[in-house]
Amino acid sequence: MNGPVPHLAAQTIRNAMTIDVEDYFQVSAFAPQIARDSWPLRECRVEANVDRILAILDEGNAKGTFFTLGWIAERYPALVRRIVAAGHELASHGYGHLRATDQTRAEFMDDIVRSKAILEDIGGQRVLGYRAPSFSIGPVNLWALTSLHDAGYQYSSSIYPIAHDHYGMPDAPRFPFYPHGTDGLLEIPITTVRLFERNLPAGGGGYFRLLPYALSRTLMRRVNHDDGQPTIFYFHPWELDPGQPRPEGIGLKSRFRHYVNLGRMEQRIRALTRDFAWDRMDRIFLGRP
Repeated sequence: MNGPVPHLAAQTIRNAMTIDVEDYFQVSAFAPQIARDSWPLRECRVEANVDRILAILDEGNAKGTFFTLGWIAERYPALVRRIVAAGHELASHGYGHLRATDQTRAEFMDDIVRSKAILEDIGGQRVLGYRAPSFSIGPVNLWALTSLHDAGYQYSSSIYPIAHDHYGMPDAPRFPFYPHGTDGLLEIPITTVRLFERNLPAGGGGYFRLLPYALSRTLMRRVNHDDGQPTIFYFHPWELDPGQPRPEGIGLKSRFRHYVNLGRMEQRIRALTRDFAWDRMDRIFLGRP
């Protein structure tokens, strides 16, 4: 892996706000308890939650990238168009939230081509970015990065350089890099901070809900000022929805990870828009106007 992106001056840094557009019943941790064929029968709350996010970002003068499932786009095309109309980047999260590690190379190619075509048809703009469900690109399937390039994507944000029980590639570069040279795909990892000879998560998700906001803010500022790099932050629409249905049979660990501090999340996202400058992935890393 080679070709790191150069450091940026701290005073010029815009951070990348990213949203993984999926509903509460589609998270990988719930897959053993929630059958895929039950998805169309469940209460969908993604549209209202994404509209809340759009309002928060508008109020905070922030732009972002919405990694959207093709399954969601097909059912809520007007929502996809509202994302685009508000000036945000539309990117792919795959079609049906299947982990890349659970697909063959042919199945993965079909998934990423299908989702890209659906999003481009509905959104009316090129889709350049992809994020694998559950950050499921790592040492065992790095071929997926070549497949993404072959399918017409220009960047991926699918590798999380941490040690985790469900995903992660702790030996991967912490900052954007070109796995196969500068003519290939750009990989943009979720933000981490290097402490005690380990990479610690500092870019959103359940860690952001669990840790005090002041600590998360300090870690992100450290990345901006000490490393001279943008923060890549991510969250999900269901994380702003404490009133979501609670399926039965979910294990204790998964319940804690999913539901901890949901009621505080909206306030924290609003604080982020005040404390940092945010923009789209394509503008920050691809230099698009």
